[in-house]
Amino acid sequence: MFKYESRYLHPVKVDKPNPNYATLLQEQLGGPQGELKAAMQYFAQSFRIRDKEIRDLFLDIATEELCHLEMIAQLINLLNGDKPNANNATIGNVEAHVLSGLTPMLANASGYLWTAAYVNETGDLAADILSDIASEQRAKVVYQNLYRQIDDQGVRETIDFLLNREEAHNTMFRQAFNKIQKTAGSQQDWGVTQDSRIYFDLSDLDGQNFNPNDVPPSFNLDKF
Repeated sequence: MFKYESRYLHPVKVDKPNPNYATLLQEQLGGPQGELKAAMQYFAQSFRIRDKEIRDLFLDIATEELCHLEMIAQLINLLNGDKPNANNATIGNVEAHVLSGLTPMLANASGYLWTAAYVNETGDLAADILSDIASEQRAKVVYQNLYRQIDDQGVRETIDFLLNREEAHNTMFRQAFNKIQKTAGSQQDWGVTQDSRIYFDLSDLDGQNFNPNDVPPSFNLDKF
């Protein structure tokens, strides 16, 4: 059951209309890293989760992603202005000016319609959580790219909020993965066979030092 509340998680405003930039924001409305994709993915994955705490986490984040979807749609509405003006729109937003009466369409910045093919679900909790961590990371990257390409302070404030929420979701999924990494189906008995512990050093250009028992590299994070 869902209950709709007529408010946003964060104020949504723009300094002035900008139909061209509205096109870019379509990517987070109906693109493969967008808010609709995230909401549907987490909802779909939750259907078979037996751990109540983790299922609730998936459902809470999925619901918040729908809130984000609404905020992006409102940004697009404000940026498109009051009257259709296809001359100032670019390819992914032209239909809104000539077909949908400026109603934001569930399409990406190139005009391709949203598809359920964007949604990943395996029924394996570890695999799904790792997919969700990557999904949140990719969404944050898209928001960072969008942030860099606009000077509108109102838009920037909303995008800044959204990209930080992606980071929060990423952290929550990582914590969920830490909880289940020893018990989820594909994680049980992880790394107990000889083959699962071998590191193949295949980067030696002369090809003379192939050793299937090589020790994997140790990465010093301080260097990055």
